[in-house]
Amino acid sequence: MSGGSFPGSSKDKVNGAGKALNTHDLDGHDLPPSPAPSTPRNGGRKYALATELVYTESSDQYNAASVPIYQSATFKQTSATGGGMEYDYTRSGNPTRTHLERHLAKIMNAERALVVSSGMGALDVITRLLRPGDEVVTGDDLYGGTNRLLKYLSTHGGIVVHHVDTTDPETLRGVVNNKTAMVLLETPTNPLIKIVDIPSIASIAHAANPAAVVAVDNTMLSPLLQNPLDLGADIVYESGTKYLSGHHDLMAGVIAINDSALGEKLYFTINASGCGLSPFDSWLLLRGIKTLGVRMEKQQTNAMRIATFLESHGFKVRYPGLKSHPQYDLHWSMARGAGAVLSFETGDVNVSERIVESARLWAISVSFGCVNSLISMPCRMSHASIDAKTRAERALPEDIIRLCVGIEDPEDLIDDLSRALVQAGAVNITPEGFQALKINDSAEASS
Repeated sequence: MSGGSFPGSSKDKVNGAGKALNTHDLDGHDLPPSPAPSTPRNGGRKYALATELVYTESSDQYNAASVPIYQSATFKQTSATGGGMEYDYTRSGNPTRTHLERHLAKIMNAERALVVSSGMGALDVITRLLRPGDEVVTGDDLYGGTNRLLKYLSTHGGIVVHHVDTTDPETLRGVVNNKTAMVLLETPTNPLIKIVDIPSIASIAHAANPAAVVAVDNTMLSPLLQNPLDLGADIVYESGTKYLSGHHDLMAGVIAINDSALGEKLYFTINASGCGLSPFDSWLLLRGIKTLGVRMEKQQTNAMRIATFLESHGFKVRYPGLKSHPQYDLHWSMARGAGAVLSFETGDVNVSERIVESARLWAISVSFGCVNSLISMPCRMSHASIDAKTRAERALPEDIIRLCVGIEDPEDLIDDLSRALVQAGAVNITPEGFQALKINDSAEASS
């Protein structure tokens, strides 16, 4: 579906499987629901994204204000041959999931979006495009689950995986070739918050092999802040568990594409494997998306306060909202915001552990994107599946702390973090306030 198509047009009237849509049920009701157009009906200016997130026009026989949950595994047919109806089995398609997919396509500037049961499920569907002997080029700072799946594919699937510093396009240029089937990118990376030049890398990859698929994990920023498809990517995928839902009460994965043939391949895998998102979780994700704009605005504001606070007291902070970030200009050439995830280093693993365990408002948890603030040590949690030797080779500091900032009052968050820093012995209290201990200087010297 085109982001600019109107409900009622022939192009819009397809389901997630790309089948023709029956616009009315047996009683003449206009079903299934369809999202609002990206442009007002009167032909005025395009709606702002903050409006698009909320406005999902739909209609059913009762004019429900909230899209109905079609909690049905199967659908009655009108023919003995089983043909002619839009839906037959929820594994293949469901009206609630269809509405979500169309809405996501609209806000992600995509022709088509597909939703599955988790973010890693989305990446698994994408990697099913690979064949033995194919080569994958990806970063050296990756989410632990992504690293684990790629390692499995290289060990058991005959896939050759190259981990490189994707922040340097020239490094990637020396690795891609006509056997490169896929380039997997994250930006900002997790947890080092490095920035990847999507347009340059997409251009280099496609020049080496026009058939290569450039896939970008956009979970960290969400479609509110960055649109990789507009920057040259072929696929964008996200964990809907995080910012899109915002409350950590569901698991979901989102895939968006602009190539119809590629979309059909991905849909085939989803239908065949049965990993499509359930109707109830589809409804929950639709609900969460509506508040993405206000949540992210508050979380970004809080994150900037926290990052500035930590940096002002001598810690090495990684956050693209700070002008001290070495790739500040590159990030803002692609994105509309800095997001709400940052990391900092103390110079001592034990000190970092004490900070994490001393926090109260900051819940110790993996993941990010939730309305409440989270704290973790990636090398002990989200990235623990990457062995210590590999972490060292990729210069992943064992002491690094990741903060995923929520929507709480920023003064409360800073007070709680200050108390944790003092209790952990990470700062010296002086008449002027407190400063990070000199142990942090050794961290910078060794980085």
